[in-house]
Amino acid sequence: MDGFLTATAISFGVIFIAELGDKSQLMAMTFATRFKMWPVLIGITAATAVVHLVSVGLGHGLGVALPTGWISLVAAVAFFGFALWTLRGDSLTDEESRRAQRTTRSAIVAVFTAFFLAELGDKTMLATITLATRHGWFGTWLGSTLGMVAADALAIVVGRMLGKRLPERVIAYGAAALFALFGCWLLVEAVRELTG
Repeated sequence: MDGFLTATAISFGVIFIAELGDKSQLMAMTFATRFKMWPVLIGITAATAVVHLVSVGLGHGLGVALPTGWISLVAAVAFFGFALWTLRGDSLTDEESRRAQRTTRSAIVAVFTAFFLAELGDKTMLATITLATRHGWFGTWLGSTLGMVAADALAIVVGRMLGKRLPERVIAYGAAALFALFGCWLLVEAVRELTG
């Protein structure tokens, strides 16, 4: 049970941070201006649950096949990459913006489709794969799904209440610093495992 709680907590924190300032948050804000909050949250939750289930399946498979020292080293490099990706920033393409603004008969289907497609290959998917190589698949799936939904719910509430975005550079620097910190921690762990 302790491993499950650890996997859930770590995955929640990492994905919540990764989602701050991500294009998915921008999409959530955009959808919140077009649809009611609950259909948007349901669509986001369903899409996130599916994408992250695939992610933990991939990560768990890699974790079983590779030695833990090498997994830690690859994970450290990945988290340094996530830090740089976060500093680079993320924005919606014109097509993603149009998809988010399009009205359909079902807001849930529109949100699900847009989020599912936007998350494929996104840093949160890659972070979930990385986390699943080190932690239990169910806790990682639950934590990463809840972390992303919480971050996007925050974006919806902030977007609806304030009508403007959070300060992007401050969020990007903070998230990048945390990713780099996770990367350093994993690098130290990898060196310990490979040399010990």
